[in-house]
Amino acid sequence: MNLHQFRFVQEAARRDLNLTETAKALFTSQPGISKAILELEAELGVDIFARHGKRLRRITEPGREVLKSIEVIMREVGNLKRIGEEFSMQDAGTLSIATTHSQARYFLPEPVAQLRRRFPKVNISIHQGSPEQVARMVRDEVADIGVATESLADVPELVTLPCYEWRHAVVMPAGHPLSQVERISLEDLALLPLVSYHPSFSGRTRVDQAFAARNLKPNIVLEAIDADVIKTYVRVGLGVGIVAEIAVRDDPPGGDLVARPVGHLFGNNVTRIAFKRGAYLRNFVYAFAEMLSDRLNRKLIDGAMAGGGDDYQL
Repeated sequence: MNLHQFRFVQEAARRDLNLTETAKALFTSQPGISKAILELEAELGVDIFARHGKRLRRITEPGREVLKSIEVIMREVGNLKRIGEEFSMQDAGTLSIATTHSQARYFLPEPVAQLRRRFPKVNISIHQGSPEQVARMVRDEVADIGVATESLADVPELVTLPCYEWRHAVVMPAGHPLSQVERISLEDLALLPLVSYHPSFSGRTRVDQAFAARNLKPNIVLEAIDADVIKTYVRVGLGVGIVAEIAVRDDPPGGDLVARPVGHLFGNNVTRIAFKRGAYLRNFVYAFAEMLSDRLNRKLIDGAMAGGGDDYQL
């Protein structure tokens, strides 16, 4: 048996047993993958996959156990490579960050700049996606670290820790009647066309839950995945926007848009950071996590990676 066989089996499982997609992902041929998997099964004496003709149909019970072992082996192989890089490259290499647009645009620029100042030999790669894609990229080791509000805590292969709390704000054109309301209510918002995040982004679930709890139905006329797009459509008169407060924090006063805090309506949201469980973290990964939150440190992260869970609450 060899690492190529392990990689083929692991990727086939990730690609929902589609060997065509597996071959594309690994830049090899489908017949070569099929042959390698059959050879591994023959050596182990068990079928990893149940088949219908040449197609893989499902993972067998012994196959699930084999996959668990392969995950451990491939994770440790990755760790060996990182250890080598850690000590041979002297704080050089690449930090890959998976995150959403809002985090990349509004939260991460300063920590990324701090990291570059402290570790000038480290290159930084930012992969943007939905919260589910962020979790998948960390799980599949495309990224060293994930930063998002939703989904990360729901993936058992990941270790997650709270990073910072944030609240929502509403944004509207200057002179809008709502800008004169001292304390905006859900009833006020329910009467207006609203522009907000897609349900999988930036605390949208809390927004929906707040309206539902009051038996109100919001008139959301447009959904987007980032605050810049939401603000653009607010400017052209489509409606009042509901965005993360951080997205309007640095807007200049006296501009064409007015923002009002509505944390009292939708409560606090927690952005979390995630690591692949059992992964070897390089020095600059720990350092970057500490730059994201002054509550994070190497001891806390190591404790969580070892199964200690969240050692603090925001």
